[in-house]
Amino acid sequence: MTTTVIDMLRHGEPEGGRRYRGQIDDPLSDKGWRQMRAATAGARPWQAIVSSPMARCRAFAEELAGQTGLPLAFDARLKEVGFGSWEGRTADEIKAADPAAVFNFKCDPVAFRPDGAEPLDAFYARVGAAWEDILSRHAGSHVLVVCHAGVMRMAICRALGLATGHAYRLQIGSAALARLRVEQRGELRHAALLHLTPGQ
Repeated sequence: MTTTVIDMLRHGEPEGGRRYRGQIDDPLSDKGWRQMRAATAGARPWQAIVSSPMARCRAFAEELAGQTGLPLAFDARLKEVGFGSWEGRTADEIKAADPAAVFNFKCDPVAFRPDGAEPLDAFYARVGAAWEDILSRHAGSHVLVVCHAGVMRMAICRALGLATGHAYRLQIGSAALARLRVEQRGELRHAALLHLTPGQ
């Protein structure tokens, strides 16, 4: 049996604060840097780092790889979902135009998708493909994946066999850390979410 452990770390707060930035490439704020450094300040059991190439993930992954000497790879499939007309807007700004929009989206992110947003099934498919590659390339090891809240939701749904329509029931704050263990024997696979820190 092969056991692989994958830690998924969400980026810290970017410049401009909390908003639906999706694929807007804002860098980390000073607060965001502090959040990520605090989240990784203890034991560092990883044997490799894989990161989204977006600035709010990439810069910290590069710093951590430099400190630890761990191999670092970037995967564009780990970018955040595209939010279409919500890109760059805060929840309050969206609610001002439509008070029910954010709540409806969290309840049913398929039926109440923002105009022009990346389809949820396409997002799930690309994150799932990255997830399978990570499991294959790093089988039997402990890997840190630096990414985004949406990516973490899709990966957890895939690993645990959850419906993607329920993904926004997972609360993932800035610098939240999820640990998943995947045990595989032949064609049989068992995945477990060992813990999910709330983040900040």
